[in-house]
Amino acid sequence: MSKALYRKYRSKSLDEVIGQNHVTDILGRAIKQGRISHAYLLTGPRGVGKTSIARILAHEINKIPYDDDTTNLDIIEIDAASNNGVEDVRDLREKVQIAPVAALKKIYIIDEVHMLSKAAFNALLKTLEEPPEHVVFILATTDVDKLPATIVSRTQRFSFRAIGVPDAVKHLRYIADTEKIKVDDEALELIAERGDGSFRDSISLLDQLASLADNKEGITSKLIEASIGLAPKTMVNQILDAVEDYDIAKLVTLLDQANDQGINGVILSQQLTGRVRELIIEKPQLLVLLDTLLDVAKSPQPNLKLLSALGTAATPKQTIKSAALSVPTLEVSASIAELEKQATRKKPKDIVPPAIDGSATFDWAKLIENTRQNYVAVYSVLSKCNYILEDKLLTLYTGNKFYKKKLDDVKYSALIHKSLQEIGVYGLDIHTIPTAPPPKDSQAAAVAVIMGGGEEVVVEDNGN
Repeated sequence: MSKALYRKYRSKSLDEVIGQNHVTDILGRAIKQGRISHAYLLTGPRGVGKTSIARILAHEINKIPYDDDTTNLDIIEIDAASNNGVEDVRDLREKVQIAPVAALKKIYIIDEVHMLSKAAFNALLKTLEEPPEHVVFILATTDVDKLPATIVSRTQRFSFRAIGVPDAVKHLRYIADTEKIKVDDEALELIAERGDGSFRDSISLLDQLASLADNKEGITSKLIEASIGLAPKTMVNQILDAVEDYDIAKLVTLLDQANDQGINGVILSQQLTGRVRELIIEKPQLLVLLDTLLDVAKSPQPNLKLLSALGTAATPKQTIKSAALSVPTLEVSASIAELEKQATRKKPKDIVPPAIDGSATFDWAKLIENTRQNYVAVYSVLSKCNYILEDKLLTLYTGNKFYKKKLDDVKYSALIHKSLQEIGVYGLDIHTIPTAPPPKDSQAAAVAVIMGGGEEVVVEDNGN
């Protein structure tokens, strides 16, 4: 019976471990110097070598050769997933008192230690804190956050990293050449990407594909896509293009094609997430997609969730455009005449055209009355604003940031446009500015320029 490739090519020494030099170098130096801890904690994602290094470390501490096919009575492996009760730990506490049979140390490797119950952790705590001189614990976990702080603090912790695609491809190429597996570089990269940072998963996938591959063509990208249900890269790119182009029809067609080809919505969302990550600097507008794509895997109906996520992103959003009031900085030494001239040049023109795109003449009072009757929430804000209409641009001066934020809200924006249509006005662009309108008087405008803005106040003369 042939051995699985991930077992056949499991590292047998610290020097053979790939991608974890920050761990193996420290452990190697400590062992050479004879500095052995009573407890180690190995944390990190699945398939990156935690169990392999735990076994290697156990043999290195005991100064015995490591062979995956042999067992040693003084190196005990415990799977916490199936031995997680308090009785199991109490049994362990009794056995640790027994001296090693032949080795220097009795070493306990507890895999997936986070699976222990709370009572089991409490039972282990005292032994872990003050174990007998002849005992070493090596704990391994993929979920360190579930470990009590009291356990973590009593160990030497080593954090493992996910394997990068280049390192994975290099190791997969070595295995493929040694096993005489025909595979092209593009396919190896795809296998490494699907491994998601796990050597074990990548090697297992290579092993699986080797049994499916044609002797003549070997492992190709097309074989990988067909066997594990991946969407072609061209389809992934076309879907993102359809989102950017707001082309709902094309998007639905592509998703239907993916569904017909048996491509799972979760896998397709993962491919899209990876592609967006690659394009994020070039196309930052796709960033909004990431959150919704990550939710697809959690949905009971991933295909519909994916359609919803992509369809929402591909729908143009109606927004109120806003413009900041830009006031140039002037030196105080400028003369009043020069400031008046500048203020006159910068002052917006209060022009009301007779008609807009053939629609009715704009009437501010009519707009306010319409919102009062139909959209009270909009009226409560809009009635406190001033406006300037120039060509097709309606500038709303809200007087403060709070009102501007209200009017910039999509719901308010839609209701303002709807109200304009109801009074017969179409084709206006709306900008909001969180200040009072600029003074119409040229000298007052000049002073406002110096002061950084201001509101014009009319004082009536009652003859006093």
